[in-house]
Amino acid sequence: MNIEFKDRTAIVTGGGSGIGEAISLELAEGGANVIIADMDMPSADAVVKAIRAKGGKAESFKVDVSDAKACEAMVAFAVKTYGALHLAVNNAGIGGPSAPTGEYPVDGWEKVINVNLNGVFNCVRYQIPAMLEAGGGSIVNMASILGSVGFGNAVAYTAAKHGVVGMTKVAAMEYSARGIRINAVGPGFINTPLLSENLDQPTLDALAGMHPIGRIGTPEEVSALTCFLLSDRASFITGSYHLVDGAYTAQ
Repeated sequence: MNIEFKDRTAIVTGGGSGIGEAISLELAEGGANVIIADMDMPSADAVVKAIRAKGGKAESFKVDVSDAKACEAMVAFAVKTYGALHLAVNNAGIGGPSAPTGEYPVDGWEKVINVNLNGVFNCVRYQIPAMLEAGGGSIVNMASILGSVGFGNAVAYTAAKHGVVGMTKVAAMEYSARGIRINAVGPGFINTPLLSENLDQPTLDALAGMHPIGRIGTPEEVSALTCFLLSDRASFITGSYHLVDGAYTAQ
């Protein structure tokens, strides 16, 4: 699908790899100016280089989304660099420890909540005012299938992603009449470095088998849905939670 984003500026957190990288590349292909925001600057810079090699416009920005001031600075950088902010994908996240709830490390809980839930709030808190100044915009918050179902030994991640879905609905209600659409996307298990670099092949095969489609997804499949939701083609879609999960949650 060829979607037009010409003369629009986008922020993608966690844009240096995986789902965020795929979204950044697709936004740039559609003509957007893209801020690749990430903790890993070599990866972010590599995505910027790839976008520029194809004639696109992009800049990198180092951000820890758990730091509200850093998120404020990220939005200010986008506005200063390209004049306004129109689009945002709040995708940065971490996996966290694996343990039953009664044994879950408290510091692990705090870290996951600070990045995966507080981090999304910190971003939308400053993206929304900038988009109001620009006359409107569109935000996609990256949730997960675990925004609607549970998964053993992942209490912090599951709680955070449920919170992202709720936050998305509230913010969408508040700002839809003012020209800002806000949606959440819930990927199933996706072939990203978060999985491939931390799990062995038998575990990856087991995860694939949890999806009725018989495989895990690709970053590009999540990007296709995300970029549609960001686009004017989704002009009547806001406050929604959209799954891209190979029928995982249909079981």
